[in-house]
Amino acid sequence: MPTIGSTLRSTAARVPERTALVFGDTRHTYRELNRAVDQVAGLLVERGLRKGDRFALLATSSDRFVVAFYAAHRIGAIFVPINPASSAPELDYILRDSGATFLAFDPTLTKTVAAASTNGFPEGLRVLALGAAEGYQDLMALAVDRPATPIDDTVLESDDAQILYTSGTTGKPKGALFDHHRVLWTAVSVISACGIKDADRMLHVAPLYHAAELCLMLIPGTLVGATHVVHAGFDPVKTLDTLERERITMFFGVPTMYQFLLRQPDLAERDLTAWRTAIFGAAPMPPTAVEQLVVTLPNVNIIQLCGQTEAGPSGIFSDRDQVRARPDSSGRQALVTAECRVIDTDGNDVAAGEAGELILRGETMMKGYWNNPVATADTIIDGWLHTGDICRLDADGFMTIIDRLKDMIITGGRNVYSIEVEGAIAAHPRVLDVAVIGRPHDEYGESIVAVVTLDEGTTITLDELREFAAEKIARYKLPHELVVLDSIPRNPSGKILKRNLRESIV
Repeated sequence: MPTIGSTLRSTAARVPERTALVFGDTRHTYRELNRAVDQVAGLLVERGLRKGDRFALLATSSDRFVVAFYAAHRIGAIFVPINPASSAPELDYILRDSGATFLAFDPTLTKTVAAASTNGFPEGLRVLALGAAEGYQDLMALAVDRPATPIDDTVLESDDAQILYTSGTTGKPKGALFDHHRVLWTAVSVISACGIKDADRMLHVAPLYHAAELCLMLIPGTLVGATHVVHAGFDPVKTLDTLERERITMFFGVPTMYQFLLRQPDLAERDLTAWRTAIFGAAPMPPTAVEQLVVTLPNVNIIQLCGQTEAGPSGIFSDRDQVRARPDSSGRQALVTAECRVIDTDGNDVAAGEAGELILRGETMMKGYWNNPVATADTIIDGWLHTGDICRLDADGFMTIIDRLKDMIITGGRNVYSIEVEGAIAAHPRVLDVAVIGRPHDEYGESIVAVVTLDEGTTITLDELREFAAEKIARYKLPHELVVLDSIPRNPSGKILKRNLRESIV
């Protein structure tokens, strides 16, 4: 049966001369990429990496990231991607929690690695750089001249493959554990839902360490033989340049990326005729932005994915026609290898028009949280993954995420869903970004606080914002307080860090 590492070998055998990977001025065919992976895998085995060991990677997106990723999987190591924006204590936590025996890192992150080592790395940890870094050996330079001898393939579909750490928006990150079977079923689900094709050309600007870009784009793309064009980060002008020059057919982005693209004055003049599919997800997009996207890119299939790391990160989705019909919703159906339900607090399916918790079941769900049986038991109940997302089920079958269970605001005895309020406020022409949180209130229980960033050189009052939002939501949902900030804290996947906001504002 296939594994993550074997899919690259199979594709390289089928289309060896096709361009597999583009990063800056560097281009690799599938033959060349497969050879580089074999070289790095062989070196890692020589250095002691074994099947089942945890291989941590702290790196920005690059061709070296992709090579290290597939090399670890070819050996049968368990891959542990780490957010390159992590602080030294955060890096230390994940290394110790995962029990990593190897750490590879991008040379630009040498200071973080050095700071994490101040009090000593975990015992037995081997550290290598993905390039020249003072004090550390260069993994890529060591591997470049060695034979590309294939590793004996003892990796099974049932073997553990990845530990994907959650974003930690409500506390310490937890590691969601997946085997090769689950990861590849996620790939098959996305290929089916999004229509990924042989020889597609994918642009990767969202970080590869994140579950969305890694599992929904890189792995499925390699499976079908796509060309991966990788950027180290997101820049709207550079993204449009690459979409045009490289004749990109598939693109995934978080909502804020699309909103920046829509603001580019020359967007309509670009030759984007090759662009077939635009996928958005990882965070809610204001309905007004979805509507603008549909109008601006009428020939592009716009697909919404709404998932969770613990689900692979699969979940629910809306296809092109469903996005156009209901730009305000989060999805119309589960991906092909999953089931979804919306339940009340007693575990019963809610009636149309009511809200409840979205739960998922299927081939792509995590095995559990790494070394955390208590959290696993709280999350996976009778085979169903409890997402913690409050979802409204409409009469037409569409589902709309309206809040996290932990983010719901109770004011004057009424439930207020922050995402619903954020959607009403986000439509204001002077508001660039918005987050809604609750502040403790002696009389009402919680006060509704709108935190906004504004268009440059503009101002807004609470009364103006309330008057505008009152056209879209009930008066009891209107914000009681207004806070204006230069920026709203978000994690790399675009999710608002409401815990950080509460700590700084409440």
